[in-house]
Amino acid sequence: MITITTIAELDSAINETKKNNKSIGLVPTMGALHEGHLSLVNRARKENDVVVVSVFVNPIQFNNKEDLEKYPRTLEKDLAMLEAAGTDIAFTPSVEEMYPEPVTTVYHFGAIEQVMEGPRRPGHFSGVAVVVRRLFELTKPDRSYFGEKDFQQIAVIRELLRQMNSNIEMVPCPIVRANDGLALSSRNMRLSPEARNIAPAIYATLMQAVEMSQYEDVDDLKLWVLDTLASFHEVNSLPEGLRFEPEYFEIVDDTTLQPIDNWDEASGSVGCIAVWLDGVRLIDMVRFRG
Repeated sequence: MITITTIAELDSAINETKKNNKSIGLVPTMGALHEGHLSLVNRARKENDVVVVSVFVNPIQFNNKEDLEKYPRTLEKDLAMLEAAGTDIAFTPSVEEMYPEPVTTVYHFGAIEQVMEGPRRPGHFSGVAVVVRRLFELTKPDRSYFGEKDFQQIAVIRELLRQMNSNIEMVPCPIVRANDGLALSSRNMRLSPEARNIAPAIYATLMQAVEMSQYEDVDDLKLWVLDTLASFHEVNSLPEGLRFEPEYFEIVDDTTLQPIDNWDEASGSVGCIAVWLDGVRLIDMVRFRG
């Protein structure tokens, strides 16, 4: 594996790869890697000649300065994991390298960004689009790999590719979970041991909701999920400081991302959730239909 920090070095390596007619798989990350990221690398390894992984904490997608400051950074460990996973190129640029000039580009994605994460994180998806497009242009991938935990982000990037008129294949990959069901996330390492012990209740609640969807209507099920998590500390006699604070739970069409009112409204539907726990914002999703 070679580690590259500058765009000039990256250009040289990518041009050499393309000259030899080798396919490129890109895995964009913000570091603090875990087995979920490595599953993307492994998929890319199987489907491409060369695997490029970017490790870059993108400041312009954070609308919360404190969240940016607290985002875990473990570059040395990340590079060791990437090398062991068979990565060919690790691209680890500085902010100044990626954005030598102030970013003025703003992306709009219509209805798919006006639900769930969009209203709660103003400017987030535009910031994601800026960095992803930059990485696409720099690495010239044939395929790029993203985890389904960020389900709305996948829809946004698919729309970005349409706007770019690009033939890059976007490959969504299944969520990787810990043995207790918690979706793997770089933010999990910020949880206290006590919070980490109860965090799997998010997925357990979602799975129970999937079972209940056979006989509950959409609105009642949404309320049940929110109430179950909000009252978890009371039911389980936990300290007041150790509680779930649900931000949203939406059941949406898996293509348009618009909320549905009944199960027959969409051929495919997913449930997406954001929950605060111990000062850490966790997201997850499950599929209901399709």
